[in-house]
Amino acid sequence: MDSASTGAHSVVGTVSRALATEAVHAGRDDLARQGLHAPPIDLSTTYPSYDSRAEAARIDAFASTGAEPDGMPVYGRLGNPTVARFETALARLEGTESAVAFASGMAALSAVLLARSATGLRHVVAVRPLYGCSDHLLTAGLLGTEVTWTDPAGITDALRPDTGLVMVESPANPTLAELDLRAIAHACGSVPLLADNTFATPVLQRPAEHGARLVLHSATKYLGGHGDVLAGVVACDEEFARQLRQIRFATGGVLHPLAGYLLLRGLSTLPIRVRAASATAAELARRLVADPRVARVRYPRLGGAMIAFEVHGDPHEVIAGVRLITPAVSLGSVDTLIQHPASISHRIVDADDRRGAGVSDRLLRMSVGLEDVEDLWADLDAALGETPVTVPGARLQEAMR
Repeated sequence: MDSASTGAHSVVGTVSRALATEAVHAGRDDLARQGLHAPPIDLSTTYPSYDSRAEAARIDAFASTGAEPDGMPVYGRLGNPTVARFETALARLEGTESAVAFASGMAALSAVLLARSATGLRHVVAVRPLYGCSDHLLTAGLLGTEVTWTDPAGITDALRPDTGLVMVESPANPTLAELDLRAIAHACGSVPLLADNTFATPVLQRPAEHGARLVLHSATKYLGGHGDVLAGVVACDEEFARQLRQIRFATGGVLHPLAGYLLLRGLSTLPIRVRAASATAAELARRLVADPRVARVRYPRLGGAMIAFEVHGDPHEVIAGVRLITPAVSLGSVDTLIQHPASISHRIVDADDRRGAGVSDRLLRMSVGLEDVEDLWADLDAALGETPVTVPGARLQEAMR
């Protein structure tokens, strides 16, 4: 398990703080000086300015550099104080200089691709599996990008003079395959590595510590944690953050302040939620490995609250059979969700590519929440149905890889 999961520290000025402490206090450091305890929500779309010359100069400065304007806010599309608190907190948790929030995870990824394309670097090297819509965005070339799919060992050979990005996801959606991020970052050379850290969160790993320049989150998932906010965020160095802010301003993919507030609140309980759900997931994975109705179980060495498993029977019957667990897309909520990736999250990916990446038609993906493990197991046990006749041992040989 990565150091981040065992209480890694970040440095704020001269003060070293544990991850759990940062999750509670980052983005809130100025509240006591303002006589506040809870972070305020600033819902303004625009702000008054009686010095139009100075305002014009600040807007020009942002347009040329992407740096956050000094002083009072200008307009909601340039930035928002509530959203900025969340960005500050997430950057602290990921150990990066900055973070830039967007209206969704796909908006965040789109901004990264547009930023690289704007410099003439339209080629992307990527490793499957990725989240299905990320895969589709790259493959379809909707933003003018060209993608080369490869395995980790082929990254260096796949690089070209116009390669602007290498993209990976670890643990991957939905197979939970894990990658050696440090080795991949080395293989990238000077090309930025973008690591999707949605499944692990900074509680379990911090990709920037292993050489990733960009860390992507669908903040809709664990960062929000309650299934009530849609958002994306990229943690990165300030140089890249300035480019992303310019893209966000131009395209309008801004995060609503209320969403920023909910995300900041969600971060405060992130470590305890992830660790509690992970403990339950590990126990469910152990039971699934021993269950003859299950053909294969995938659970990361890193840990986490996600489980992927293949059944001998009809996976759609399992989906239809749950009562406590919710059959739904998404993940990372306080309640447990289950879905069939080949039909839902990865249906948009070509069937051969999908199966080649390990997303079989019998695979189910489960996001474990905070319910009692015995209640969850009782629901799964009932949904799995009768025990089929299987070949002893075949299931156990592949379990947990």
